[in-house]
Amino acid sequence: MKRALTFFLPLFLLIVAVAAGVAQAPQTRPQQPPAPIISPEVQSDNRVTFRFRAPNAGKVMLSREGSKPVEMTKDEQGVWTATIEPVEPDLYGYSFVADGVSLIDPSNPLIKPNLLNKQSMVHVPGPASLPWELSDVPRGAIHRHFYKSRIVGDDRDYYVYTPAAYSTAAKQPYPVLYLLHGYSDDASAWTAVGRAHVILDNLIAQGKARPMLVVMTLGYGAPEIVSRQTTGLRDSNLRDRNMQKFREALLAEVIPQVEGAYRVSKDRTSRAIAGLSMGGAESLYSGLNSLDYFAWIGAFSSGGMGEDFGAAFPALDEKANKQLRLLWIACGADDRLIDANRKFREWLKSKRVEHTAIETPGAHTWMVWRRNLAVFAPLLFQSK
Repeated sequence: MKRALTFFLPLFLLIVAVAAGVAQAPQTRPQQPPAPIISPEVQSDNRVTFRFRAPNAGKVMLSREGSKPVEMTKDEQGVWTATIEPVEPDLYGYSFVADGVSLIDPSNPLIKPNLLNKQSMVHVPGPASLPWELSDVPRGAIHRHFYKSRIVGDDRDYYVYTPAAYSTAAKQPYPVLYLLHGYSDDASAWTAVGRAHVILDNLIAQGKARPMLVVMTLGYGAPEIVSRQTTGLRDSNLRDRNMQKFREALLAEVIPQVEGAYRVSKDRTSRAIAGLSMGGAESLYSGLNSLDYFAWIGAFSSGGMGEDFGAAFPALDEKANKQLRLLWIACGADDRLIDANRKFREWLKSKRVEHTAIETPGAHTWMVWRRNLAVFAPLLFQSK
């Protein structure tokens, strides 16, 4: 018994000493997480403050859609801040460029989708009179469809907007606008960024546009054109194949599916096609080479078609005027593609093809294209 006590007593005393030392040691407080930041912050005078926590970054720039980059300043907590002057009510894409790396705003859930360069978006709200602002009107629906393309050889999607009063039992079938996105966008771009469904809801409710369906399909006939491993639209052969295969898929796959699933007219005078940037070029190529399908054609800041217009439209001449209800070509005056659009309009004049030329303020931005759609849509499917 004495031997046991002799053995355990030093061990017991050691444990007590260690416990006492731990009890007397200063307690370290758990590290507090950094305070949340608000970004973006839209102020009452339409100035916007952007904030980005990056304590180890050496330089951060604010990159904004349609504007020059702005250098941000860092505070003692490592938060970079920039406040821009008042802007017009609209939706603007932006990103942070930290030491040369473009990043979305982690404090902002509103994303501008893109296959090559996602951005964040800030909504600077305006009055309900603006066509892209939500207002108290009947709302339509957006339907997403998936299919396997035999022509392109991939799985793809398209979106269909149906107006609030849409009915499969409607006495008269509805007209359809095929609305195309730009390069590096996906099929959701016109709803997620362009707010096409909101614009149509408002125009239809105000009696400014006819109730119509809007079909927004993936715009790549050669999907590799949007890969980072290719030169994209700069490769003329790839660009031409993309245009040709897109047209084939649109005419042979998308249109028959839409006309089989929805109460829509199959008359060419009830079909329109329009798009922005690459989609503008595709709307011209698909529409003007398929006048048996489309009577209404619009192009917003079209680009990526090249300048050999005779090769792109070999059969186009003044006889097209009897089939066209509207050929509407718009571009921002500050757009890098304005010269190319002017050259195309001059070529149309040389062919005596009637068209409507529109030049507005603005560059190659969604701020221009939302306004283009708001003006273009009310012109469609009206009596000539």
